Amino acid sequence: MSSPSQAAQALLDPQTRTLTLSGDWTAVSVARWQAPRIPSPSDTPYTLDTRAIGHMDTAGAWALHRYLRSLQAAGVHCDESRAESTHRALLKLVSERGDSPPPADPPREGGLTQIGRKTMESLHQSYSLFSFAGETLIHTLPVLLQPWRIRWKQVIAEIQLAGVQALGIVGLLSFLIGMVIAYQGGATLQQYGANILIVNMVAIVTLREMAPLITAILVAGRTGSSYAAQLGTMKVTEEIDALRTLAISPLEMLVLPKVLALFIALPLLTVYADIMGLLGGAVVAGMIFDVPLSLFLQRLPEVVSGSTFWVGVVKAPVFALTIALIGCHQGFLVQGSAAAVGRATTVSVVQAIFTVIVLDALFSILFNKLDL
Repeated sequence: MSSPSQAAQALLDPQTRTLTLSGDWTAVSVARWQAPRIPSPSDTPYTLDTRAIGHMDTAGAWALHRYLRSLQAAGVHCDESRAESTHRALLKLVSERGDSPPPADPPREGGLTQIGRKTMESLHQSYSLFSFAGETLIHTLPVLLQPWRIRWKQVIAEIQLAGVQALGIVGLLSFLIGMVIAYQGGATLQQYGANILIVNMVAIVTLREMAPLITAILVAGRTGSSYAAQLGTMKVTEEIDALRTLAISPLEMLVLPKVLALFIALPLLTVYADIMGLLGGAVVAGMIFDVPLSLFLQRLPEVVSGSTFWVGVVKAPVFALTIALIGCHQGFLVQGSAAAVGRATTVSVVQAIFTVIVLDALFSILFNKLDL
């Protein structure tokens, strides 16, 4: 059983010019230590006597160092050469560490530096994504050439999650957006007595742009984020490393079914969004602008050509590949804790939505050049 700690004491004797220390100079004892009153300045130094000290740690040495510095600042000098060697070593240690200046603040980045750093980070992320896409193609192309090797049961399960379970939210938002387009456009067309042109506006805007774009954004936020979260969690729990240990390709087992499922589900969701958007526009046209449903449906084939429909549907597979690859890529980049999974999920949604919008703009330019 260890003996109780003795209180740290310091006696400053002006007669013998000695600073005598006793007791235990540890973190526990120096917390209650009362420093002696600093005497008046003198040219004769005091002698430090530490022979009566029981134990000393860095906390006690630091308390003594601060007191000696306060004596020196008041013009009272203390000779430490006669102190015990171990005590002198501790005093030297805390003096070197305690008196060192704090680390300088890192230089503040200028605006141009921040732009350059962000640009390089974006280029690095783009290169990493293209590398992941190429690696996925290399590993999955032999499987695509041998369809019996594809895990179709898992593909169907992913279609259920990404497609069937998204019908509600996609249908509702597409219906509401169709209503908004018809209402906003119809309010202007009504002023010129051109209510019937609501059919043209709703059909063209919905089929060419809004249905595929809104569907892709919803899927990016709903399904792409789940891909990143699922694969990121598997990365943190080392399940992906376990698959590699068993000579099972994670790209073939985890990524390929997700890519195939979204490649199949997103075009079908886009067609469904087309129908619901047109239905929402027809409801507003009939209830507010006196364009009955029968006339709406009669005029629809006259204003909608086959190219208008296919322009929107053709975008969907490209959006699907982009969303699936970005979500899976961010999942595979996760390192560390569960917090990294949350960050990867957020980044996957932002990158997927941004890329989808950029691709949609490029498609618009391409189709305009092709007169479609």
